[in-house]
Amino acid sequence: MDIFFHDHKGSRIAELNADSILIGNEDDALQLFIDLSYQDAAGIIVHEQLLAPAFFNLSSGLAGAILQKCSNYNIRLAIVGRFDQYPGQSLKDFIVESNKGRQVNFLPSVAEALEKLSV
Repeated sequence: MDIFFHDHKGSRIAELNADSILIGNEDDALQLFIDLSYQDAAGIIVHEQLLAPAFFNLSSGLAGAILQKCSNYNIRLAIVGRFDQYPGQSLKDFIVESNKGRQVNFLPSVAEALEKLSV
């Protein structure tokens, strides 16, 4: 795993990169959130391919559990990727609702994620 820190508009934002899935369950997410908070990350960018496929199947409960961790620990998260490839209206609605807030956002680019997380 590689972590790149962006200093954007006065905010320190961590961008995660890896060759394999980093977040396969809610404990993986929580450990990353804790580790990055100790490194003063104001926000975290995770690329879609670093999340287990179950994340995008809402019936698995993984997305809800991870988003709840973000809320509980006041973590701002941007998930970057192409989300139109996933079937199901429920996921599309979930993304639209998430994007109305500031806690967790689904965005198409790192540039947009940096803007959203540094506000």
